[in-house]
Amino acid sequence: MAKAIPKIGSRKKVRIGLRRNARFSLRKSARRITKGVIHVQASFNNTIITVTDPQGRVVFWSSAGTCGFKSSRKASPYAGQRTAVDAIRTVGLQRAEVMVKGAGSGRDAALRAIAKSGVRLSCIRFHEEDLVQHV
Repeated sequence: MAKAIPKIGSRKKVRIGLRRNARFSLRKSARRITKGVIHVQASFNNTIITVTDPQGRVVFWSSAGTCGFKSSRKASPYAGQRTAVDAIRTVGLQRAEVMVKGAGSGRDAALRAIAKSGVRLSCIRFHEEDLVQHV
């Protein structure tokens, strides 16, 4: 006799609901730091902003998907801007370095949003592979 296939849909909803609630409670108690490093990873599909302390420990991260954008809108410059503003406002940075990786369209918009937010930038570093032109 064949084994019954369990319904995955009902289980999935419960797991997602639990994960969402736990995640929001974690994000409310995000550490506030004054000095850190902002990592901007801009791909052709999404923009991810990660805020770390000077030792490299992740304090907060945000992506265009977690900000509510879906499908091709995640790769837009506006999504990159909103993602950067969300990450900086939550952590409350005053002074930061910026590390940029990727060639997505949200990269420049995220940099502009970081500069306008009032964070004092000590340096902006671009990943080496993005600067090298392949022949």
